[in-house]
Amino acid sequence: MVSSITRTQGNIRGLSVTESHSCETGLDENLAFSLISLPSTPLFGTDGIRGKVGELLNAPLALQIGFWTGVVLRNHAGETRPVILGQDSRNSSDMLAMALSAGLTAAGIEVWYLGLCPTPCVAYLTSMSEAIGGVMISASHNPPEDNGIKVFGADGAKLPQALQAEIEAGLRGKLAVTGGMGCGRHYSRPQLVEDYSQALKQPLQNNGNLQGMKIVLDLAWGAAVGLAPQVLMEMGAEVICLHNAADGDRINVECGSTHLDILQAAVKEHHADVGFAFDGDADRVLAVDNTGRQINGDYILYLWGRQLQQQQQLPDNLIVSTVMANLGFERAWQQQGGKLIRTAVGDQYVQAEMLRTGGMLGGEQSGHILCRHYGFTGDGLLTALHIANLVKQSGVSLSELVDQSFQTYPQLLKNVRVVDRDRRLGWKDCQPVQDAIALAEAAMGDTGRILVRASGTEPVIRVMVEAADAELTQHWTNELVAKVQQHLA
Repeated sequence: MVSSITRTQGNIRGLSVTESHSCETGLDENLAFSLISLPSTPLFGTDGIRGKVGELLNAPLALQIGFWTGVVLRNHAGETRPVILGQDSRNSSDMLAMALSAGLTAAGIEVWYLGLCPTPCVAYLTSMSEAIGGVMISASHNPPEDNGIKVFGADGAKLPQALQAEIEAGLRGKLAVTGGMGCGRHYSRPQLVEDYSQALKQPLQNNGNLQGMKIVLDLAWGAAVGLAPQVLMEMGAEVICLHNAADGDRINVECGSTHLDILQAAVKEHHADVGFAFDGDADRVLAVDNTGRQINGDYILYLWGRQLQQQQQLPDNLIVSTVMANLGFERAWQQQGGKLIRTAVGDQYVQAEMLRTGGMLGGEQSGHILCRHYGFTGDGLLTALHIANLVKQSGVSLSELVDQSFQTYPQLLKNVRVVDRDRRLGWKDCQPVQDAIALAEAAMGDTGRILVRASGTEPVIRVMVEAADAELTQHWTNELVAKVQQHLA
């Protein structure tokens, strides 16, 4: 990628960057802000810290998270450099951003504040600048009353679990602060988002543009409302937008990547070539083909993987996905000479496995797609651009491409709400549920799969059953959901 951002001290995009002022804070190794109440279970889930605002997440906690994030990032880097901060459109995001910035500057960290932007924008700018880390405020696809805090390392990847544990140790009073912190400064840097925009477009500019394509976007009232339409229009597409204002009251509500019905209707109404639905922070995307059919992450991975395979840009013909990937996708990819490795659910696990194996393409059925040729994190807008380009270059419709790929096995996913955090995370100790899972697995044998897991982002237990026979899928889904409801909910 080409960017005007470089890891040099002193300036970025022609702006003078002032050194952090060295003023003593009066804080010592016994530093203690106002007392906060923390759950006994770990704060960091599969995608950062996430919860309901006013309950788990509030300003005092965000202040301390900012402080300890600054301390840990500085200690890990061995020097004090800026941290990049962005947010989605939730009503609580401003409050959390200011509290986080206060904590970071209390730790002597300079903050470059982007304002409203997609999560992958924070990750990209962090990786391409002198920053020692990045922080994004978003609860992704969760409802408006939730929010979250995602932390990135200097390389733009999700912060390693060991460093997350250090931040949590600080929050729980188990990490000492030594030496003076100094006072950091807060700078508004919204213009840096343009560097991310240019980086998205640059790889495709040699392969033509999207001229002649009609694309519908569902922006979920979220982080991509300004950027996504602009980028696609600059690439030549005719763009029709849904839910395209930054609205903290309505982010993800009956729209976006978790509710595709409005997008499906709009694609058919406007006779569009394709539709794309983002979640609230635009790190994932799902598609709708020209007939209005939903196209999930399995199909996106298969189609993009086949293109990269044909271009000899897919080492070992490897795709990394998760335990949620459909058996139909796996078996069709194997027939193409490909290899599929499954990880636990969560793009951080996919990313880690890609780094371990040298894989260049990976992602989740839910629409987190990572292609290391072009970026380092899940990126909904980047994925949408490349899939639109793939359709344009193929000369046929997206529906034809999908019809020529594979048939999914019947798969049911049901969520059982379990509000008690300890009970939800300790579900594996519930023997009646374990017995029911064992019975279902024995009954289906190798004709199907079962996956029961606690969500790392929502207060639910997810029950997934997949089998060649739809009636079998329905039967065992109902049985397992009933057991979870009876003994955990």
